[in-house]
Amino acid sequence: MPSVGSKGLRAAYAGAFLRRLRWLPAVAILAACAWAAWGVPSGTPISLHAGDKLASIARLSGPSSGSFILMVCVLVALVFGVGFWGWRLGRKVHRQTAAMTERVESEAELGRRNAQLEQHRSRILEGINSARPLDEIIEQITETVSLNLGGALCWCALANGARLGRFPTDGHGLRVVRREIPARTGAALGTLFAAFRSPEEAGGAEAELEALGAGAQLATLAIETRRLSSDLVHRSEFDLLTDVYNRLSLERFLDREIATAQEKESIFGLIYVDLDEFKQTNDTYGHRVGDLYLREVSQRMKRQLRSGDTLARLGGDEFAALVPVVRSRADAEEIALRLERCFDAPFSADGYVLRGAASVGIAIYPENGTTADKLLSAADAAMCTVKHAKRRAAENLSGLHLSSGRLPRD
Repeated sequence: MPSVGSKGLRAAYAGAFLRRLRWLPAVAILAACAWAAWGVPSGTPISLHAGDKLASIARLSGPSSGSFILMVCVLVALVFGVGFWGWRLGRKVHRQTAAMTERVESEAELGRRNAQLEQHRSRILEGINSARPLDEIIEQITETVSLNLGGALCWCALANGARLGRFPTDGHGLRVVRREIPARTGAALGTLFAAFRSPEEAGGAEAELEALGAGAQLATLAIETRRLSSDLVHRSEFDLLTDVYNRLSLERFLDREIATAQEKESIFGLIYVDLDEFKQTNDTYGHRVGDLYLREVSQRMKRQLRSGDTLARLGGDEFAALVPVVRSRADAEEIALRLERCFDAPFSADGYVLRGAASVGIAIYPENGTTADKLLSAADAAMCTVKHAKRRAAENLSGLHLSSGRLPRD
C-alpha cells in the first residue's frame, strides 16, 4: 500500500472494512459515495471488493476520525436493518408458503374424496341399470354415505324388514342420525341411518343431512327402479288375470326342455286344457264372474301339478301344462286325469255356484313333435278330438232321452 497521511490511512481502513462486506457490495458503494460527499480530498485510493471483481473508486478522503466512527455505526445499523427486514420477509414468505401448501393439500384431498364418491355413485347407477341384486346396491349406497361422512357407521332398514350395511352392535355412546327413504307415492321405502361418536366427527349437522339425503335419493331410485323392472318382467312372463305363465313363457320353457331332452335323449309331456262351455258362463253371469272362475280354475290346476311342472294360460279359456319328468305316456295321462277331475267340485264366484268341465289333450316329445309349435299343435288336436267326442256323446245322450220321453237330469 503506498504511504499516505492520516486521512489516507482512514480511507484505507474504510476500504478494508468495506471489502469484508462481500455480500453487500451495493451498500459499500453507497457508503463510499456518501464519504466522498463529505469532502474527502482527491488522491486517496480505495479499493472495494464486490464478489470476484474489484471496484475502484476515485481517490477519496474523510474529514475526521469522528466522522469515520459515525459512518461505521451508520453502516452497521444499515446492515442490521437490512438483515432484520430480510428475516421478517423470510418468515412472512414461509408462513404464506405453509398456508398455501396446506390449502393445496386440503383441496387435493377434497378432490380425491369427490372422485371416489363419483366413482361409487357411477357404480351404483350401473348396478341399478343392471341385473345386480338390490341388496348389493343398497349396501354400496351405505358404503358411499359412510365415505362421505368420514367413515361413520351407516346402514339401511328397508320396509320389508331387511337391514343392510354396517350397523353398531352396541349403540351406547353413539349419536344416531336418520333419514327416511321417500317413495314417489305411498309410504316410505325404509330409513337410512348413520352413527357418530361425536358431533364433530362428520363435519357438522349440515354435512350429515346432506350426505344422508344424497344416499336416500339413490336408495329411492334403486328400490323403485328395481320394483318397476320386476313388475315389467312379471308382466312380460305372467298372465295378469290368473298369475300363471303366459304363452311366450311356455314357448321359451318348451324350447329349453327340447334342448335338454335332445341332449339326454329323454321324453317329456305337454297337456293342453280347454274349458268347456266357458262362453256360456260369461254370457250368463257376466265377465266379472267369468274372470273369477278363471282364477279359481288356475289355482285348482296348479295344485294338481308337481313342483317341477309348469302351468301356463295360452289365452281365453285355454291352458297348457308342461310336465318335464315322465317315463311314458301313462305318466302324462295320469296328470291329465287329475287336471280333468279337479273340475268335479263346484266353483263359487261372486255368490254364484258354477259347475265346470274341461277337455284335455296330450302330446309327447319326440313322439308327437320335435318343436314347440308341433307339440302345441299335436296337444291341441288331441284336445279337440276329446272335446268333439264329448259333444257327440252329449248329443247322443240328449237324443236318447228325448226319444224315451224323458229329460236329462242335471
